[in-house]
Amino acid sequence: MKQYIKPFLLAVTATSLYACSGNHKPIDLTESNSKSKTSELQLATVAEKALSSAVRLPGQLRPFNEVNLFPKVNGFVKEVFVDRGSVVRKGQLLIRLEAPEMQSQVQAAKSRYLQAQENAQASSEKYQRLKEAAKEPGSVSPLDLDNALAKMKADAALASSERSNVTSVNTLQGYLNIYAPFDGMIVQRNVSPGALVTPGKATDQPMLVLQDTRKLRLEVYIPEDYVDKVDLKRYVKYTFNAMPGQQHTGKISRSANALGSMRSEAIEIDVVNNKQQFKPGMYAEVEIPMVSGAKSLLIPNNAIVRSTEREYVVAVRDGKAALINIKEGLTTHDSTEVFGDLKPNEHLVLNAGDELKEGDEIN
Repeated sequence: MKQYIKPFLLAVTATSLYACSGNHKPIDLTESNSKSKTSELQLATVAEKALSSAVRLPGQLRPFNEVNLFPKVNGFVKEVFVDRGSVVRKGQLLIRLEAPEMQSQVQAAKSRYLQAQENAQASSEKYQRLKEAAKEPGSVSPLDLDNALAKMKADAALASSERSNVTSVNTLQGYLNIYAPFDGMIVQRNVSPGALVTPGKATDQPMLVLQDTRKLRLEVYIPEDYVDKVDLKRYVKYTFNAMPGQQHTGKISRSANALGSMRSEAIEIDVVNNKQQFKPGMYAEVEIPMVSGAKSLLIPNNAIVRSTEREYVVAVRDGKAALINIKEGLTTHDSTEVFGDLKPNEHLVLNAGDELKEGDEIN
């Protein structure tokens, strides 16, 4: 059986050599994949035009005027004339306090004023008598006349001081009555008759909270990227979450003209609330009209590649892929305003993915 093995091996070897010596060459699978990858790419161009659009941002209603009412002096609550939901007018008496020791202070101040006034009047009369007597030569010495004049002026000054003290004490006593600083509605009442109240800080609980709800402020915070693109001439559209389907319009009444801690600018839209259908604290979705500059670069939405590290587009430059970092601006249903190292009419790859690398050839 050994004699048949050698011819078989020779035949296999000859067949292998024939195959290698032919015109067949190995297939480059990498090149074919690269061609198929770039041959199916879709391209778009960077457009340059003015972009008019709007951005939707959350907003919240706030009262046009709001104040927390605190006492200015220590005292006990004697009477409360309003309650939560009471509609009040400017100057209306809301709470009356009582402080017995303050009444004693008023009486003492008045007594000191009367005494000083009597002393001033007596000093004035004495000076006038000495002045008349001094007309006779040698009857009154000049020193006595000067002393009388000084005493009259000192007593008059003391009487004026005591009069000011009485006015000051009366003013403090007036602080026992709490009046409404403007027309509005009481939304909180935190005291009852008999309660001891003291002057507090803004963080303390107030006696009453008064809000003017006839007109409200719809407060919206504009992100830093959009603050210079708000169109102040167009109307704002807004819809309250509690009233779906009811769209309202208004104009931007005022803006902060400064960025806050959240890198955004506060704007306000005045909302007339004569029927009291809107409540402070209600949330709304606000459509802010915006217009960008005349040289905005627009690209299709599907040309943007987003990753966890950055946002970029794949531009075609000299037949090769160039990955350009961008920053998004205003967005419409089919295009996006972008900022970056791009030029008008430059070609971009649509629906690009991670398989395209910097420098890849694009046919």
